[in-house]
Amino acid sequence: MSRIGRKPINIPAGVEVKLENGVMTVKGPKGTLTQKINPNMAVEINDGIIEVKRPNDEKQNRSLHGLTRTLIANMMVGVTEGYKKELQVNGVGYRVQKQGKQLVMNLGYSHNVVMEDTEDITIEVPGPNSIIVHGADKQKVGQFAAEIREKRPPEPYKGKGIKYVDEYIRRKEGKAGKK
Repeated sequence: MSRIGRKPINIPAGVEVKLENGVMTVKGPKGTLTQKINPNMAVEINDGIIEVKRPNDEKQNRSLHGLTRTLIANMMVGVTEGYKKELQVNGVGYRVQKQGKQLVMNLGYSHNVVMEDTEDITIEVPGPNSIIVHGADKQKVGQFAAEIREKRPPEPYKGKGIKYVDEYIRRKEGKAGKK
């Protein structure tokens, strides 16, 4: 039996949960999230607790059990606290700034790279070398942060580029000199 799948999910105060036609809707102070639930999984909502149950021990159902529970738990956290990813820009002359709803990045190209906020993702620029991506949906926050990082991934020789704050860049030694 899945250890994660068996854990009940507590519904925080101020959060509404609805399950209709196999689609779970969670509404909270940070927004509304929806997730399609696999028809094999039985989701029960009882007085402030959500439980996910599986019909049998087939491999497919065992896999879906923990996944379904985790997706629902992530929705609860997203609508109450939200998610954030922090990125750091390293390199001489590399900097970022916020202009209205646009993130303008100077990354050593002949042009500035511009990305816009979406309706469910907000970008914050506390300094010229840091970016914080906020949102309620964990998957969308991670994807948007990955798209920002993709504009100039960190290189292994000097570490120039955009990296996650907690990311470690394995450094390489430069070209060997003459002897």
